[in-house]
Amino acid sequence: MSQIDETEAHPTVMENSTDEYRFQSFDPDTQMLLKTALKDPSSVDLEKVSNIIVDQSLKDQVFSKEAGRICYTIVQAEAKQSDGNVFRRNLLNRLQREFKDREDTRARSIHEWVCYVTFICNIFDYLKVNNMPMVALVHPVYDCMMRLAQPDALKNEEEVDCLVLQLHRIGEQLEKANSQRMDQLFFLLRDGFLLQEGLTSMTRLLLLEILEFRAGGWMLSSTANKYYYSEISD
Repeated sequence: MSQIDETEAHPTVMENSTDEYRFQSFDPDTQMLLKTALKDPSSVDLEKVSNIIVDQSLKDQVFSKEAGRICYTIVQAEAKQSDGNVFRRNLLNRLQREFKDREDTRARSIHEWVCYVTFICNIFDYLKVNNMPMVALVHPVYDCMMRLAQPDALKNEEEVDCLVLQLHRIGEQLEKANSQRMDQLFFLLRDGFLLQEGLTSMTRLLLLEILEFRAGGWMLSSTANKYYYSEISD
């Protein structure tokens, strides 16, 4: 993999205090380890740090949404400090192992599976190489999305909610990376919406909204926005 460009900045990342990160759920020693990794990554065991972040992300969905920003900060700090990518390599290796076990994870716990998808999509969104998504993550992320679009998953609102949230977040980037797979994914979603029986009214609403969102160039008109979000909040 090519080296991450040190000058990149993710639009939602600001130079700010590490206290802002969600470390409260960790014991004091782990909090200190993570805070040190953000500022001085060469002084800590980065494999241990990546495992702590992944382990927490798999059980805590709030943290899994935050984790991309934390990983981005550590990657940037390591690149500046030593031109290294030890943390990124360990993180990708661990993501790959979890990806191979994804069906077992889903069978064991839908919550853990949804946390994994949220986490890998978050990493896809934040970690860029030369301002482009990491090629190594494109197909795994698509495979997760395809799994969420299968008939059994569409019967589970937690999985549908995850799918729609991630497509709102990274759908446009994913489509640029591989439009053919996005077409395949949306064939599944359209068929699910039109043909599958036993879906809840909320699932149908979410599917219709995401179909319209992509059809509108990954945007919703203000009328559509008002319609869907008033329905969802009712």
